[in-house]
Amino acid sequence: MRDTIINKSVEMFLTLGFKSVTMDDIANELAISKKTIYQHFENKTKLVEATTLHVFNNICDGIDCICSASKNPIEELYDIKMFVMNYLKNEKTSPQYQLKKYYPKTFELLQVKQFEKMHESVKESIQKGVDTQLFRSNIDVDFISRMYFNGMSGIKDGTIFPPELYNMEYLMESYLEYHLRAIVTEKGMKILNNFIKQNQS
Repeated sequence: MRDTIINKSVEMFLTLGFKSVTMDDIANELAISKKTIYQHFENKTKLVEATTLHVFNNICDGIDCICSASKNPIEELYDIKMFVMNYLKNEKTSPQYQLKKYYPKTFELLQVKQFEKMHESVKESIQKGVDTQLFRSNIDVDFISRMYFNGMSGIKDGTIFPPELYNMEYLMESYLEYHLRAIVTEKGMKILNNFIKQNQS
């Protein structure tokens, strides 16, 4: 039952937003009593925390699969972007922003976990790019991986990038290109140009 509640909550939170979905809404959707939810989750904050960690773990598993199967780090980043976009339903409800505003402690916990996960996997990916001569050999791998995380977090800030002006797909696409152009070699640029053309067609 706990998993059923989490799965339904994830679906509703990502579609409608953390703020607008109530415990009553979730109970009604599942055709169970609110009391049943409270048997598994003390309050809505605990449910939000459980659902965000569930989403985070699923995304991490997906990213790990992509990393182990990808041909090169440029393709890897594009595949990860597509996977995350599809999983988060294009973030129409700005779940990240709502989480930060209404559940700041859960947001901070998630930020730490995201950084730990992304910093290591991005570092490995960038190093792979350097080793295969797709990325410049003189870049500071640790610094670039931190910058990448910082930028990816930054584009989700609705005060800097208002959702009515920028949709998340455009922001992720543009930031990815911006990031890669800064570190690719000529060899890497050829691969990057192919991805840019594919995404424009």
